[in-house]
Amino acid sequence: MAYRHELKYIIDEANGSLLQLRLKEVLKKDLHASPSGFYTVRSLYFDDYFNTAYNEKDMSILDREKFRIRLYNHSDQVIHLERKVKSNNYVFKEIAPLNRSEVEAILDENFVALRNSDSQLKMIFYHMCTSHFLRPRVIVDYEREPFIMEAGDVRITLDRNIRSGMEALNIFNHQMAMIEALEPNYLILEVKYTNFLPTIIKDILPAPHAVYTSMSKYVICCNKTMFKRRTSE
Repeated sequence: MAYRHELKYIIDEANGSLLQLRLKEVLKKDLHASPSGFYTVRSLYFDDYFNTAYNEKDMSILDREKFRIRLYNHSDQVIHLERKVKSNNYVFKEIAPLNRSEVEAILDENFVALRNSDSQLKMIFYHMCTSHFLRPRVIVDYEREPFIMEAGDVRITLDRNIRSGMEALNIFNHQMAMIEALEPNYLILEVKYTNFLPTIIKDILPAPHAVYTSMSKYVICCNKTMFKRRTSE
């Protein structure tokens, strides 16, 4: 496993725009981004019967993991099953490809294809779904602007318009009602690097008035949607 450093900050839109201009001068845009520099991320997060992933994050447990299915730009052409392992400020992410039929089977609680897979990650996910009753919990959408630098294996992302699906858990339903999960005019800055953080990046980061955070998009979106369910009952 190649663990990476991960730092998160909350910044306002004004400072985000300023930081964006600075980053453009010293880092490259990720090749997966559109000509405008952005792409849309949609993640379907899973948790077990006891909401272990949610509770461990909420209680700031240092060693934890979570599973999600992720796709990009409202397309089913590239779908990933991801397992994110966190140890304090270090993260490791394991990825396996999925196709639409596999995802639809998972949503129908049909895990046979996972059991028969050659992918170790899919086998782990199968075990979690069958023995720990891992099931879909919440959909999280946002627009991501990524920057990369080869030195230090650095990746910096600005995540805007973070929102949560209301009730629906079908990752392919792009017409579902969404609700903003973060305060208006704020975004999340994430900094990941493997070996070291170059001095030129240290001089830029964090942005003015940035607030260091351990915030999880999964937790804030769960909180937002559960709150709406409670108030509607």
